[in-house]
Amino acid sequence: MQFKNPEVLYFFALLIIPILVHLFQLQKFVKIPFTNVAFLQKIQQQTRKSSRIKKWLILASRLLLFSAILLAFSQPYFSDKNIDKKQHTFIYLDNSLSTNTKGEKGNLLKIAAQEIIKSSNEKGIYSLQTNTNFYKDISKNELKNILLKVENTSKKLDLSTVFLKIDQQNKNKTNTLYKSILISDFQDTYESKFTNVTPSFSAIKLESSQKSNLSIDSVFVSNANTTNFIINAVIKNQGEAKNNTPIAIFNNENLVSKQSFSIGKDTSKTIQFTIQNQDTFLGKIQITFSDTFKFDNTYFFSINKRKKASVLAIGNKADFLSKIYTEDEFNFTNSTIQNVNYNAIPKQQLIILNSLENIPEILAQSLFDFSKNGGSLVIIPNEKSEVNSYNSFFNKLQIGKFQNKIIDTLKITSINYNHPLFKNVFSKKVNNFQYPSVYSLYPISSKNSNTIISFENNTPFINELKNNIYYVSSSLAKTNSNFLNSPLIVPVFYNFGQLSFQFPQLSYRVDAENKIGIETQLGKDEILTIANNKNSFIPLQQTFQNNIVITTKEQPLEAGIYKILKQKDTLQNVAFNFPKEESSLQYLDLNTLAQNNKNIEISSSIPATFNALNKKNEVQWLWKWFLALAIVSLLLEILILKFYKP
Repeated sequence: MQFKNPEVLYFFALLIIPILVHLFQLQKFVKIPFTNVAFLQKIQQQTRKSSRIKKWLILASRLLLFSAILLAFSQPYFSDKNIDKKQHTFIYLDNSLSTNTKGEKGNLLKIAAQEIIKSSNEKGIYSLQTNTNFYKDISKNELKNILLKVENTSKKLDLSTVFLKIDQQNKNKTNTLYKSILISDFQDTYESKFTNVTPSFSAIKLESSQKSNLSIDSVFVSNANTTNFIINAVIKNQGEAKNNTPIAIFNNENLVSKQSFSIGKDTSKTIQFTIQNQDTFLGKIQITFSDTFKFDNTYFFSINKRKKASVLAIGNKADFLSKIYTEDEFNFTNSTIQNVNYNAIPKQQLIILNSLENIPEILAQSLFDFSKNGGSLVIIPNEKSEVNSYNSFFNKLQIGKFQNKIIDTLKITSINYNHPLFKNVFSKKVNNFQYPSVYSLYPISSKNSNTIISFENNTPFINELKNNIYYVSSSLAKTNSNFLNSPLIVPVFYNFGQLSFQFPQLSYRVDAENKIGIETQLGKDEILTIANNKNSFIPLQQTFQNNIVITTKEQPLEAGIYKILKQKDTLQNVAFNFPKEESSLQYLDLNTLAQNNKNIEISSSIPATFNALNKKNEVQWLWKWFLALAIVSLLLEILILKFYKP
């Protein structure tokens, strides 16, 4: 038993007063003379004994009366928690796309929301975290209104953010008991987020009743020519084999082609569609199949008229560059240093300084402006480069110090496979290729560089400096290096050109950072917007000399085809799809997780968790019973005084 006002119990010391009064109170008997009282001696003794019993009964009833009153004012109760402490319940409800599926009782998210509403306590204080919003210190009624409107979202919330919210709640308030409940399907992408310092919480797993799913994983184009091209849709199957599944491709909601396919258990398969060549194709591929998730049965993509990147090489004519930067993909120009068209420099996306002995001041200034406006630059030294001239240029760009020539035979042995330059170039790491060599080099000292390819002594051969500036530390002349004969030459320089301009992809992912280059110029106060029939938003945009780079991340959150608009003019179309990770049917084993993490408690269901919490927080007040006991004690004393005649 606990007390809300335990200080009242000190008044029990005052009970000594009625005890003393009763102990020292003397009963005086009135003497009445009789002629013969010998036969009354026994009656007199019995009367005195009865009076003494009555006195003790009255004392007991009064002590009981005062004790009951004191206990009633101290407000006793039975509970597992201290009444002075408030109870705060933190709820994380995973409303990601993967919870938009059917469980045993119905839609996982909707049923979870209903069970929280039904099981929560009227007197409780709650904080609700969803994948999109955080609601702090709300009542049950407010919690109900929010849960009734909660919808699935493509936004995935990192669990580290959830744990940070829990820690903040625990630190910001004193004299408060906390309970944290995480309600999710716990896809296996969460596993690395749990550690021994993870805050304590109860985990409730939302489970789908279906264990099979088909999804369109990706789409790519192949065998493009003047008449047609092939659209390849990669289909991923999780679960049992499936036969005669319909799949169709649309162009701007118009059916183009339809077929059916069969796929084996837990495998992937590529379905091909041959499409007549056209400048713009607003594509949608759709599978007709009832499975765990519906959102991944549709895939959007867009094919826009491809614009060529402009590449300018300054220096002596280099055949390898003209072979890499072909006419069908690039606008390539080679110019000697004497014949440079300085008016054309701002219109380029990539400029290659190919084996210049020195860099004139007028060219250095033009290249500085070009780089400052977002242009990409590749610097290849000459075997006889003038160190002072290059250093003056490097100082202007603030990319480091050009050092003296080193004559040494070094093999090119290491590749940074994680660099964007080699994205999708290698299917696996290559360790046995024929290493090219150089016989001399001009190293640079730079604090902010990212090595792309390095020598056997770990010094950089090609590295990326700031602002998309790439430096090749050795001349590529055949008398100095055989790198031109290496298979690396093509992907390296080809991707220099590709990365210099962010060409629109077939599709992008929602809730991810995407950079899209738009070849246009904006007037004063003009902006680009992205819109479809339902939504529109203004993306982050960076203006350069001849193009705009827009960045999307927080928006859009819905899959579909969108237009990039300059006022009312459509510059190009872009497609967005939901994250493919949401299609996974791989989930965490919470029992194993709880064994490895002492702070994790597994709960069987939402009602069971809240009922246990409510029962734990339930307070059984006893003051009414003690007040009733006081009244009974008072009545008992009255009855004793009135009817007990000694």
